Amino acid sequence: MTETSGTSGTTSGNRTNDEVWIVGATGRVGRGVTGRLAARGLTVVPVGRSRERMAAAGLPADAKTVVADSAERIAEEVLRQRPRAVVNTMGAYATTAPVIARACMSVGGHYVDQANDVVAVEGLLALHEDATRAGSTLVTGAGFGVLATEAVVAKLCEERPAPHRVRIDSVASVAVEAGAVGAALATSIVDTLTAGGRRYADGRLVASRLGADPQRLTFPDGTSARSAGVASGELVAARAASGAPFVTATSSLAPSTPLLRAVVPALGRLLSVPALRRLAVARLGRVTVKAAPRPREHSWGHAVVEWADGTRREGWLRADEGMDFTADVTATVTELLARGAGRPGAWTPAGALGPDVATSAGGTFVLD
Repeated sequence: MTETSGTSGTTSGNRTNDEVWIVGATGRVGRGVTGRLAARGLTVVPVGRSRERMAAAGLPADAKTVVADSAERIAEEVLRQRPRAVVNTMGAYATTAPVIARACMSVGGHYVDQANDVVAVEGLLALHEDATRAGSTLVTGAGFGVLATEAVVAKLCEERPAPHRVRIDSVASVAVEAGAVGAALATSIVDTLTAGGRRYADGRLVASRLGADPQRLTFPDGTSARSAGVASGELVAARAASGAPFVTATSSLAPSTPLLRAVVPALGRLLSVPALRRLAVARLGRVTVKAAPRPREHSWGHAVVEWADGTRREGWLRADEGMDFTADVTATVTELLARGAGRPGAWTPAGALGPDVATSAGGTFVLD
């Protein structure tokens, strides 16, 4: 295995080489994306904190790797080695994404992540003008979260004026891998609790109660699940895809029982204290969980779109296991960008490549 922090592989005269870097290549999504892109013939370079961990993950002995232990170090290597695209699966996207994405823009490369929180998604989208000037494409939310609902909204709104109201519902069916929760997932859980709920009202993003408006959704295949209100990147994407002044979002991951909904606000206030937040992330990240099968055969993204004239449309996106679909989405988006598709700027997946990128990644639309 070759560890590198130099500039080998850069093609003289080109702004970028043909490499696609996978940050966090030893994680579940990182491993999946690495394997998918390598199978499609792209030059994939795993990036991680430890050469030993990358070797243990089953990388070929002669594979090039980049060892870097922070977003800042990764950015330094991007500037030095100039990869064509960087996929960020390391989490903490509100802080890691801008650092790595700006380095990609500096060399005219592309950037992809799986962020699904309001702060991270809005933060990357705020780089749109910079990315356009650089000729780079930045895509945030390239996973089940964001795309599964965004694509349905975009489909329902095709060739229609902006609707008055949109509701989206995200219900992933995820198989649990045995092992530690990990820092990335722990950070996401704690951030969800501290952020509370959000919704759009009269075009403004306003606070709402986490777990508001609990409901039971019945899916086209006859199965069902509960969901409730949450602040998510999906909310931002649905607003951008529709232009609707009123947008709400629910998720099966949000607390929907009366007891949980009662205690979550107080817990969120406690975890907003920086020291308590750091402690919670550290301890939760070390918690080990047992393997468990996915609860349903399919994952579902759902949207209901209403216009001022009373017109109402409803649709679904059916996908397989949620984490596998996320890896499929990330790999599909990254391959398209590496091969010259997309347009400069900062986008969510359907914004960059159209809603049919969801079917290219293996999803199926079920529209009224």
